[in-house]
Amino acid sequence: TDEIMQQEIRPLVAVDIIEQLHRQFAILSGGRGKDGAPIITFPEFSGFSDIPDEDFLNVVTYLTSIPSLEAASIGFIIIIDRRRDKWSAVKASLTRIAGAFPGNLQLVFVLRPSRFIQRAIADIGIKLYRDDFKMKVPIIMLNSVSDLHGYIDKSQLTRELGGTLEYGHSQWIHHRTAIENFAMTVKTTAQMLQTFGTDLAETELPNDVQCTEDLLSAHTDHHSKLKDELKLAVKQGATLLTCIREPVTRSANSKLSPDELENVATVERLLAQLDETEKAFDQFWTKHHLKLEQCLQLRHFEHDFREVKLALDNLMEAQAAFADIGDSVTRVEQLLREQKQLEEKGQEPLDKAQSLALHGEQLIQNNHYAVDSIRPKCVELRRICDDFTNETKKKYDVLGKSLELHKQLDKASQWCEAGIYLLASQAVDKCQSQEGAETALVEIEKFLVTAKEYQLSNLKEFYNQFDTILTPEIKANAQRILQKLEDVQEMFDKRQVSLKKLAAKQTRPVQPVAPHPESSPKRASPKITRPA
Repeated sequence: TDEIMQQEIRPLVAVDIIEQLHRQFAILSGGRGKDGAPIITFPEFSGFSDIPDEDFLNVVTYLTSIPSLEAASIGFIIIIDRRRDKWSAVKASLTRIAGAFPGNLQLVFVLRPSRFIQRAIADIGIKLYRDDFKMKVPIIMLNSVSDLHGYIDKSQLTRELGGTLEYGHSQWIHHRTAIENFAMTVKTTAQMLQTFGTDLAETELPNDVQCTEDLLSAHTDHHSKLKDELKLAVKQGATLLTCIREPVTRSANSKLSPDELENVATVERLLAQLDETEKAFDQFWTKHHLKLEQCLQLRHFEHDFREVKLALDNLMEAQAAFADIGDSVTRVEQLLREQKQLEEKGQEPLDKAQSLALHGEQLIQNNHYAVDSIRPKCVELRRICDDFTNETKKKYDVLGKSLELHKQLDKASQWCEAGIYLLASQAVDKCQSQEGAETALVEIEKFLVTAKEYQLSNLKEFYNQFDTILTPEIKANAQRILQKLEDVQEMFDKRQVSLKKLAAKQTRPVQPVAPHPESSPKRASPKITRPA
C-alpha cells in the first residue's frame, strides 16, 4: 500500500487536456522504430501555427509521458506530415518542436510539401535554416511515404502514412482516460484502506460489552463497504483489460501494438497492486477483527465474572455466618438441614463459576491477548469454589460430631435416669432375703451390661475426640453428665456391695432338741439378727 501511495503521479492526465487531444494535431499511434523508439506523428493540421503554446506543450508532454521509461530512453521518432502545406508550415513546425519538445529525440522525418514550388523552397530552406532549428538530431526530408517506409516498417505506420497499423484516435483517448481513471481508483482505494487501517490501529478498545459490540459492528460495516469498493475496482480493471485486448480476441490475425501491450501491462500491474493491497488489508483486518472479537469475549467474561463473584461472595458470607454447632440433637439436626439447603442454594453459582473458569481457560488456550487478566480470575473462581466445598465438608464434619456428641450425652443422661429409677424401684424389704438380694443383683448386672452402649468415654478420650467442637457450654454440659454418670456408677457399686453381702450371708444351722417335758411352751426361740 505504501509503495502504491508513494508512486509518482503524472502531472497530466487525458481528462485534463481532453479537448486539445481531440484536435489531433499530435498523436502517439503506438508504432515503434526498428530499435523500439516510440513514434509521435504530427498529422496535417491547417491551424498548427494557431495552437497556443501551452496547449502544444501540454499535449506533447503528455504524449511523451505515456511510453515506458525503457522505450522513452531510446529516444522518440517524430514524423511531421506537411505534404499539403507550405514550407512556412514546415519551418513553423520544426521551430516549435525544437523549442518545446520535452523528450529525448532520435530522428525527425518531414514529409515535405508535394507541390513542386513548395518542395523546392523546402529543399533550400532546410539547408539554410537547419542550424536555426537547434536540433541535435538528424532532420530527414522525405518526398513521399514510400521513402518513409525505407526507414520505418509499414506495420508500425498508420494508414494515413501508407502503413497497416490500426489506430482510432477516439478509441485511443477512451482507453487512456479509462486506464488513468482505473489508476486513480486504485490509488483512492489504497488511500481509503490505509486511512481505515490507521483508524483501526489507533482505536482504543472499549471497557464494556455494549460499546465493544457497537465498535465491532461499525468496523465490520466499514470493512464490508471497502470490500465492495475493492470488488468494483477489480471489476473495472478486468473490464478495461478486456476492452484493450478486444482486437486480438475478435481476430486471431490481429496483434496489439507495443503501446497497447504497454497498456495491458499497466492494467495488469494495477490489478496486481490492487490484489496485493487487498491481501494486505485482509491480513490486517483478520488480526484486528480477531482482537475485537477477543475484546468482546473478554468484556463478556469480565461481566460474568463480576456477577458470579458477587454471588460467590454472598454465598461465602452466608457460610461464614453459619457458625452455630447446636446445643441439642434437635438443634443440630435443624442445622444440618439448613446446611443442606445452603449447599443446594450454592450449587447454581458454583456451577456457573466452574463453567466460567473453564471458558476462561479455553480463551487462554485459544491464544487470547488478555491472558494476564483472564488467568488470575480463573484461579480465583476455582479457589472460591474449593473454599466453599472444603468449608461445607468441615461444617458437615463439625455438625456430625456435634450430633454424635449430643446423642451420646442424651443416651448417657437417659442411662443415668434409668439407673436411678432402677435403684429406686428395688424395695428394701424384698432385698432382705437371700432370694430378693440375688434377684436385685441380677437386675443390676443386666442393667450394667448396657453401660458400654450408653456411657461416654473417659474424660481424656472424650476431650480428644470432640476437642474441635467443645464450646464452654457444651463442655459444661458434658462435665455435668460425666459427673452424673460417675455418681450413678458409684450408687450401683454401693448397692452391689450391699446386695452381695445379703446374698452371701447364710442362716446358722439349728440342732434339733427334743423338748423337755418341763420345758415351757412359751420359751422364747433364738433371735436372728437382721443386717442393717
